[in-house]
Amino acid sequence: MKKINEIFYSLQGEGFYTGTPAVFVRFSGCNLRCPFCDTQHENGVMMTDDEIVTEVIKYPAKMVILTGGEPGLWVDDSLVNALHNIRMFITIETNGTRVLPKGIDWITCSPKDKADVVLKKIDELKVVYTGQSLDIYDHYVVKHRFLQPCSNQNIQETIECIKHHTEWRLSLQTHLLIGIR
Repeated sequence: MKKINEIFYSLQGEGFYTGTPAVFVRFSGCNLRCPFCDTQHENGVMMTDDEIVTEVIKYPAKMVILTGGEPGLWVDDSLVNALHNIRMFITIETNGTRVLPKGIDWITCSPKDKADVVLKKIDELKVVYTGQSLDIYDHYVVKHRFLQPCSNQNIQETIECIKHHTEWRLSLQTHLLIGIR
């Protein structure tokens, strides 16, 4: 059983796969407490892997995004296998503090201040920019680096930072800008 906050169909609004149709499986609960988090962690329904799959296959997307909260608290080999059995491309958005099961197709890590990241394989680094030095992310071996304004509030400051740190790309929360989930 896994605690699910919501399952919905939309377009990915952030990062590398921006604009891609996807089914979002939002898990409840997190091991961190970030002030800008957009998930109500107390909300959720306990669901089996079969119940999750039954909801996911209702939509035409071939991508599923496991998000949260912190999905690493819940995602296991059983769920990954069940989603692959219905031919889903599995992405996860994680703070990186939990070991993840093998088989996840794309890992987006959004490390948080002072939290220890344990992941060795990361496809995409997505950092919420609040004015911090980007030097603290230099040790990550990753091809795609995205800097995201905090709640779309400091866009110009983020742009200026990227202009000085050209290995980073801008990631806006386009779903919020265009009014979709």
